[in-house]
Amino acid sequence: MRTKTIKISQGTIGKSNPKYAGMHLIADFWDGDITESKKEIRKILIEAAKRARSTPLKLVIHKFKPQGLAAILLLEESHISIHTWPEIRYMAVDIFTCGAKTQCHQALEYLKEILHPKKVTLTKLKRGLTQDNQRRR
Repeated sequence: MRTKTIKISQGTIGKSNPKYAGMHLIADFWDGDITESKKEIRKILIEAAKRARSTPLKLVIHKFKPQGLAAILLLEESHISIHTWPEIRYMAVDIFTCGAKTQCHQALEYLKEILHPKKVTLTKLKRGLTQDNQRRR
């Protein structure tokens, strides 16, 4: 089954070729595969970072009782996090990357491939307008 993605908003700041500190993707995954395995989430987040061309620094995973988990992978270029609510078949996904080489959209596409959400709601934010572009406004 194909995933339906609904784009909520895209931050737009400035005009002529603006420079940003980073791109922040905030996604809601509904009715996909939700794992309760710390080992599996670790593997998924490390691969998402690799796809984003980012450097993992530290991973923290907390398993809630009776279900659900929160995981955040700190990156040299910011972070990727997943929070799960299995009881409502929902996952909150947060990908924030900075730097010219990062590919946050590639991480999102990988997470969609591996977790199979039936519906994705996506908000994109361009964060941290640089000083040069602020002066032009």
